[in-house]
Amino acid sequence: MGKYINPFTDWGFKRLFGQEFSKPLLISFLNDLLVDELHVKDLTFRDKELLPPTKDQRGIICDVYCETDTGDRFIVEMQNRWQPNFLDRSICYACRSILDQVDKGRAEREDAYKFLPVYTICFMNYMPHTDEVSKFRTDIVLADKDTKAQVSNKLRFIYLALPLFEKKAEECVTDFEKWIYVLKHMEALSRMPFTAQKEIFKQLEDYADSHRLTKKEWEAYENSLWVVRDNMACMAAAEREAREKGHAEGHAEGMKQGRAEGMKQGHAKGMKQGRAEGRAEEKKAIAKQFLAMGLTIEQVAQGSGLSIEEVKGLQ
Repeated sequence: MGKYINPFTDWGFKRLFGQEFSKPLLISFLNDLLVDELHVKDLTFRDKELLPPTKDQRGIICDVYCETDTGDRFIVEMQNRWQPNFLDRSICYACRSILDQVDKGRAEREDAYKFLPVYTICFMNYMPHTDEVSKFRTDIVLADKDTKAQVSNKLRFIYLALPLFEKKAEECVTDFEKWIYVLKHMEALSRMPFTAQKEIFKQLEDYADSHRLTKKEWEAYENSLWVVRDNMACMAAAEREAREKGHAEGHAEGMKQGRAEGMKQGHAKGMKQGRAEGRAEEKKAIAKQFLAMGLTIEQVAQGSGLSIEEVKGLQ
C-alpha cells in the first residue's frame, strides 16, 4: 500500500470530500474549480450516508447545498465513476436532483417550479471513449445554439477526465491544476507536494495518510480498493473481448473481399501477421497501464489477455 489512500475509491472519496470533518477540503476544491465565477462560503451535506443503495447508482458520492459569499445558493453533486454511458447517467441524476426540489403538490402556484441550480461535477478516472469527452475539462451549460449565450444557470456539468491531464508538478500553475495533479497521482506519491504554497494541502495530507487510519477504517478502505480494481479489470476484459471480436469480424470480411478481388496469398498472410502484431502491442500497452495503476499481476493478466509470465516480463 502507498503512503496515501486512493481518492477514487468510494471510501477514499467519501473520506476526503464527503465528511463533516473534511468539509474545508471540499470548499477549497470547489472554489479553485469555479475560480472567478463564485466563492463558496459554506456547505451542508444533504445525505449523511452519501453512498447510494444500488450498484447501478454507485459513484454519487457528494450531494451538498452550497452558499456563496453573496448569499446565492446552489446544489453540487460530485460523481466518481468508470461505467460506460457516463454522460447519459450524469444527466439523469442531475434531472432527478431538480425534480426532487419541485413541489408537485402545488403545481398551480407560481413558485412551484423554482429550484436551486444544480452543478454536476464528474471525475472520470479512466480513459474516456471518443464519443464522451476529448479533453481534460469539459464544461456544459444551457446556451443558445446560435449566439452561444447562456440562457439558464440551472444546470451545469463539469467533466474532469483525469487520464487527459498530463501536466507535471512543476508545470502546475493554478491552484486547480495543483488539486488535479495531487488527486491523480496521490496513491503513488511519497510526499504531498504544494504544502508550502497552499495551506489546505497540509490538511489533505493528514486525511489522506494511510498510516493514520484505524484498523476499522483500513479494512473499509481496503475493501473499497479491491472493488475498484476488480471493476477496472472486468471492464478492461469486456473491452478487450469486444475489440477481439471486432478484429475477427474485420479479418473475416477482409479475407472475403480479398478472395473476391483475387488478393494474393502472400499479401493476405502479411496483413494477418501485421494485425496479430498490432493486437499484441495493444495488449502490452493495456497491461502497462494497469501495472501503473497498482493492479496485481493476476488482475493485469485477466484484464489485458496476456499470460502471467508475459505480465511479469513487463514489470
